[in-house]
Amino acid sequence: MKEGGLKNKFEISDETKINSSADGLIFAKMKEAVLGKDYDLSLVFIGKNKIKKLNKSYGGADKATDILSFPLSEKEGEIFICDEMAVEEAPRFGRSRDNFIKFLFIHGLAHLKGFEHSGKMENEEKKFRNKFGV
Repeated sequence: MKEGGLKNKFEISDETKINSSADGLIFAKMKEAVLGKDYDLSLVFIGKNKIKKLNKSYGGADKATDILSFPLSEKEGEIFICDEMAVEEAPRFGRSRDNFIKFLFIHGLAHLKGFEHSGKMENEEKKFRNKFGV
């Protein structure tokens, strides 16, 4: 995880080098809609091994997951999405890989906004999924 501020930035990095869905403009619009333009965010696409290590270190679960969100401060955070897990899980949700990655991103944004898994969080996510056609 990064130390220090991003200074009102939105950064996307792809450590997997295979992610074609990293359309910066749509992700930036989603981020601004959910968190506002002054929120500093880093979105990182990573593989199964790295997300498993992060999940074990910060979430206490020794397994790969599709997404992890880390609020670093009230106006700064990081989202890690595992492309491999998205490919595996997208069919269970009846979504394409690219659509599911956007679905996950909105989920991560909701966590950074302070929501925990609940009906209220689901309603918030639905609002933004509808807005962005996800």
